[in-house]
Amino acid sequence: MWQRVQTLYFAIAAGLTAALLFCDFARVPGSEEAIRYAEYLPYAVLAGLALACALVSLFAWVRRSLQIRLGGAAAVVLLALQVWLAVDYFRLPDAYVVRWTAVFPLLALFFDILAMRGVYADELLVRSSSRLRSAKRKQNK
Repeated sequence: MWQRVQTLYFAIAAGLTAALLFCDFARVPGSEEAIRYAEYLPYAVLAGLALACALVSLFAWVRRSLQIRLGGAAAVVLLALQVWLAVDYFRLPDAYVVRWTAVFPLLALFFDILAMRGVYADELLVRSSSRLRSAKRKQNK
């Protein structure tokens, strides 16, 4: 399971998404006032949903089709979260400074796409080898 690079990609995406729940989106310099991802409900829901999809796809390594579907769902949710963050970035008052964690959904999206490509390549390899084996069995009969 862990020897596949796509499993590590899913783990990195899950780690980046989980880190969002413990970080600030924006902060007022010199003040305690901050907007946290976990405190703002739309951010928390989208990050939690993306994290759940990433964790299930991380541990569902036997069922590659489920991994591909959940990776795609996580990618769509992460894209929605990134768009929401971009919209809120332009609507923030000037007093707030956006933290560098605002790019975590974009990075997690990148790793999800890489993981889905790796899982899909494995699935194609398994299908082609089973097709060759079945053709060889038919030839030997």
